[in-house]
Amino acid sequence: MSKIVRLFSLIFIISFALMYLTSHMNTSQGYKSGNVLSIYNWGDYIDPDLIKKFEKETGMKVIYETFDSNEAMMTKVSQGGNSYDISVPSEYAISKMKEEELLLPLDHSKLPNLQYIDKRFMDLSFDPNNQYSIPYFWGTVGIVYNPKMLGGKKITSWNDLWNTDLKNQIFLVDGAREIIGMGLNSLHYSLNETSEERLLEAKNKLDKLTPNVKAIIGDEIKLLVANEEAAIGVTWSGEAADIMSENEDLDYVVPEEGSNLWFDNMVIPKSAQNIEGAHKFINFMLDPENAAQNAEYIGYSTPNEKALEYMPEDMTSDERFYPSPELTERLEVYDNLGKKMLAHYNDLFLEFKMYRK
Repeated sequence: MSKIVRLFSLIFIISFALMYLTSHMNTSQGYKSGNVLSIYNWGDYIDPDLIKKFEKETGMKVIYETFDSNEAMMTKVSQGGNSYDISVPSEYAISKMKEEELLLPLDHSKLPNLQYIDKRFMDLSFDPNNQYSIPYFWGTVGIVYNPKMLGGKKITSWNDLWNTDLKNQIFLVDGAREIIGMGLNSLHYSLNETSEERLLEAKNKLDKLTPNVKAIIGDEIKLLVANEEAAIGVTWSGEAADIMSENEDLDYVVPEEGSNLWFDNMVIPKSAQNIEGAHKFINFMLDPENAAQNAEYIGYSTPNEKALEYMPEDMTSDERFYPSPELTERLEVYDNLGKKMLAHYNDLFLEFKMYRK
């Protein structure tokens, strides 16, 4: 027992020494808590030149870390071991973080550039009055497909995917809300459906899609669709844009029945140490020219209406990625359905995947 106690004591001393050394090095370089900004974002989700520009304009040092899922981000933020000043969760994660009191309210008086955000993307169900979050990028869930492999045929509807000619020609993204949602949308039901009868109807319809589904996968969908391993992929618009950049024969469509409208959003976690700096960074990213530069670099759709004036017309006029207001009115944001209902969606999705086997 005494050996274990000594071991833990040694670990504690080493950890404390490392923390002190890091703090001392930062202080010696002029990086104190007031001029260090810690950002926690998705990988490759900001133009690095904008970080350098922000540092030059403000004198702050940006520490940038990345995550690969909302769940991983929320776990790390909730544990409190790291004090992030900015994070970029998706809309459903914001609902959960609000419930768990992991976010600080925003001071809109410190965000004058908020005026440039398209009003369509403000005051949404996951964060009324944008009390905790500001839109960063947005997009849709839809269908990327290869007309050449389909003999010139166009895809316009979710129901097109059930065509018997498409046997073994579809990759599905591995997401319960996305795929159960596809089944619901194909029946003209809401993506936030809680009716057991309608959910089972959607799941049973998805079972009938099984012969056409080649695989249910994650990031691999980009490489496999681009390499023409199958003609169709159901995925997010940002992923579709990446795929299309690798294969000019591909096209993307938001089905006519409607789909998901997703958002990634800037928030200030409750453990933030530099709240003033966090507001400065959010306002910096809301500057139209900065937002335009970021959107061109990333390739996703910006919610900054004024930024569109600084971007190439061939990007902003592409209704596949900047759909018209008429189409966005048919799109739905995912509601936080609660743990019990979300678990039920996951169970139905698992049953669908097992049915395929």
